[in-house]
Amino acid sequence: MGNVASHFFAYVSRLRWIKRWGLMRNAIEENVATHSWEVATLAHALAIIRNRHFGGQVNTDRIAAAALYHDATEVITGDMPTPVKYHSKVMREAFGDIEHKAEAELLALLPEDLREDFSPYVRESQLPAEDKELIKAADRLSAWLKCQAEIRAGNKEFEPAARQIRQRLDADGLPEVAYFLEVFAPVTSNPWTTCWGESFQGLTVTGRANQPAT
Repeated sequence: MGNVASHFFAYVSRLRWIKRWGLMRNAIEENVATHSWEVATLAHALAIIRNRHFGGQVNTDRIAAAALYHDATEVITGDMPTPVKYHSKVMREAFGDIEHKAEAELLALLPEDLREDFSPYVRESQLPAEDKELIKAADRLSAWLKCQAEIRAGNKEFEPAARQIRQRLDADGLPEVAYFLEVFAPVTSNPWTTCWGESFQGLTVTGRANQPAT
């Protein structure tokens, strides 16, 4: 007997159509799939930095995988803006209950014999506290980088959000975040020609072999 078709990835793949920052005017559109990829790379980096420089022993691969799914439930709930989600204790508790139900609904889409394997990544409550801390920091860091990109594009509407998020990042006091902000953040939004450096100066119309991939 053949396996029964699962709609799990049919759902997850639609994260690309869910827009973020719905209450803000955006110069640069961002969707949940793109955001999830960025959070995964940032969380992975923070985990590596913690292990390398600050005596950590976290599972970097598990953190990266869990970060990929950290907003997966939004394919069911949609993206709830932070000011709405945290408007009051009642709102937060109500939305938390919705998120738990959405997690269960997503897991139910999987073949039964795979649900236990996916559960630690889809259900945030099953993650170790240290993993959740780093993924949350990466999520917040991603939001700050988004604000910086918007500000550089001339969109001043993101300036208050940038200040608030940066204050929270600083208040959290995570050394790996401070390391990232010092080493990586200053050049994250630079034009690609600046990132390309001296190699760009040597490009010519006919020197296609030296040109970056498009």
